Amino acid sequence: MRIASDWKDYELLDASNGEKLERWGDTVLIRPDPQVIWDTPRGDEWKTANARYVRSRSGGGQWEIRSLPREEWTIQYQSLRFRVHPTGFKHTGIFPEQAVNWDWMSERIRAAERPVKVLNLFAYTGGATLACAAAGASVAHVDAAKGMVQWARDNARLSSLEACPVRWLIDDCRKFIEREIRRGNRYDGIVMDPPSYGRGPGGEVWKLEDSVFSLCELASRLLTDDALFFLLNSYTTGLSPSVMQYLLGVTAGRRGGKVTSSEIGLPVTSTGLVLPQGSTAIWEG
Repeated sequence: MRIASDWKDYELLDASNGEKLERWGDTVLIRPDPQVIWDTPRGDEWKTANARYVRSRSGGGQWEIRSLPREEWTIQYQSLRFRVHPTGFKHTGIFPEQAVNWDWMSERIRAAERPVKVLNLFAYTGGATLACAAAGASVAHVDAAKGMVQWARDNARLSSLEACPVRWLIDDCRKFIEREIRRGNRYDGIVMDPPSYGRGPGGEVWKLEDSVFSLCELASRLLTDDALFFLLNSYTTGLSPSVMQYLLGVTAGRRGGKVTSSEIGLPVTSTGLVLPQGSTAIWEG
């Protein structure tokens, strides 16, 4: 497992009975996590958390605010700064485990010692975009949600990266890929971080398992002849790292190179153990 262990402003304090206790800067939140199937004793820090997200039996959920000092605040990872805002869907705007991938991509971009173009699909609030831009790449940041793209732009400004060559694109990822193929545009790196469930351009519901192969197959056609990487993330429990590795092997891997995969996780302070937080498969050219 690859572990995101270099955070200073984020800490996974504990995990018990379906929930995580997390420190985001100086604010402590409790959020649900279905992978936490153990019921271990909880210390006093659980009682003093600033807010807790509680799921509703009818679906969705809401935050129980205890003493949240502000609605949003800023945290930092190395040179990158991010706006944290607890949303109605339990998310905060950052997936901290992805820092291990940000570091890996940054190293590959810097080591290339040449201009690098990266395509970030399902780009959310821009963690991967900012990491790649800070390493010197030009980035096409694509997400269908206008609010998420604006959030990413806010993070770029906070990180003093607003002048970097980033195209901020509000678009359906599949349609964008198809247009880029027709236009003949190519990329040296591709990041794909699709949600487990989503909606197509016509509002239809789609599952990642049903769509990810065709998306990877299409996106692979955008890689340059001397491409550096194709990085695929998944939070869907039914897609093991080995399945994702095979998937990239029969798409991007057709051009040679190597494919690896692993779980990614966060260290838990109270136990010294690591909580898995998804999987990543990587094709390297």
